Amino acid sequence: MPHPLSNLQPQPLWDIFQEICEIPHPSGKLEKIIDYVKNFGEKFGLETSVDEVGNVLIRKPATPGMENRKVVVLQTHLDMVPQKNNDTAHDFEKDPIDAYVDGEWVTAEGTTLGADNGIGMAATLAILASNDIPHGPLEALFTIDEEVGLVGAFEVKPDVLKGDILLNLDTEEDPDFYIGCAGGMDSIIEFPYETVELPADMQTYQLTISGLKGGHSGADIHLGRGNANKIIDRILWKGTKEFGLRLSQLHGGSLPNAIPREAIASIAIPQNHDETFKQFVLDLTKTIRTELATVEPGLKISIKPTEINNLMDEKSQAQLLNLIYSFPNGVLGMCADIPDLVETSSNFAVIKSEDKKIAIITSQRSSVDSIKQSVSNMIDALCALSKVSVKHVSQYPGWKPNVNSPILKTVQKVYEAQTNEKPNIKAIHAGLECGLIGKSYPEMEMVSFGPTIKDAHSPDEKVSIKSVMKFWNILLGVLKNIDTK
Repeated sequence: MPHPLSNLQPQPLWDIFQEICEIPHPSGKLEKIIDYVKNFGEKFGLETSVDEVGNVLIRKPATPGMENRKVVVLQTHLDMVPQKNNDTAHDFEKDPIDAYVDGEWVTAEGTTLGADNGIGMAATLAILASNDIPHGPLEALFTIDEEVGLVGAFEVKPDVLKGDILLNLDTEEDPDFYIGCAGGMDSIIEFPYETVELPADMQTYQLTISGLKGGHSGADIHLGRGNANKIIDRILWKGTKEFGLRLSQLHGGSLPNAIPREAIASIAIPQNHDETFKQFVLDLTKTIRTELATVEPGLKISIKPTEINNLMDEKSQAQLLNLIYSFPNGVLGMCADIPDLVETSSNFAVIKSEDKKIAIITSQRSSVDSIKQSVSNMIDALCALSKVSVKHVSQYPGWKPNVNSPILKTVQKVYEAQTNEKPNIKAIHAGLECGLIGKSYPEMEMVSFGPTIKDAHSPDEKVSIKSVMKFWNILLGVLKNIDTK
């Protein structure tokens, strides 16, 4: 029986992408996709290895007559971001992605699609499987857990790759080609508190923020989308001061590199303020909807009765809500050298109530390492004022642009020959594995490109069918025109 994508071109790529969709591969749960890629290489008799963390490397000899070309590394990552709508029943560790064609796009039913980076993986595997695509010596590097801190790229050792050129197939907008990226780090805060009993004269509610677009905390941060964690804190902070609101539980966001789409708080309100508080929520909802009308037309703020067992102590609640309100979020600075490029940002990413503790994650990015460090110092200072602990993890370097790179000139020449247009040469305010790999291989030429993918890291993710064909043709053209050694 044909799969839903079987009529799309290039068919070898889409056939493999469908197979990838059928294999669960959320970040942190990659055993099945690692086995799939390893077995794929071995099936075609190619030199295949898996390192100690799970990165897969496959080598393919040059097609006859192209043995003297520079060695090219095709680099992609194995994991996908597991995001779904609240009303979607889906287990990312067990269930396949339900991909389907929607007009000019491929998308998924209620979940992320995994085109990031499944299309790049599928293109690479299709090239490895082919007998009629001209290319020089190839290395295909598939790294683990890019989406949760570039984990696999951190573990690529300096003596593993033989390549002279790296093509990273993990960007999301045709006709953009990237030659630089931001570095970043995550900050993890632990906020302890005590619990107290719920007074008898209080009404208990669940306050929910939903309907936001979310998106990638680097690539989409400049769009000014709402952050569910900051929105809900705005309500809680004001509600505490004016209506005696008390907090029990608070949850929002799920991943450091995703702008929070939803947040939920369990709260209690004194009975004598019950009706005025609900009116306050309605009024503030209108205000916030007006503020975000253009970028977040789907924003919903709801309140409904719920059951609560205990409350956070008042002192800790005040400190927590003040801390959240004070955290930097969004664009903090623009690049002076490249037009419209965000230089520095922070994403207030995750809040999670645990046993007498609130866990918070923020994610900082900057193309200037000293400024990235300064933002982390800002978070240190805020946490010191609140006397809570913070640690900085998953630090990774940026990738410095080289506008004179020979591979960039090859890519530009191929693109212009195929399209009669000039590509956009950019740097990106997101972490690419090129930064880490380039640190171990400083002489390697690099460029990153891919098809058009919209709303990556959200259940609205979709990939342009037309742009996949274009991406495929550009990739094959570049491989055919690689310089000799």
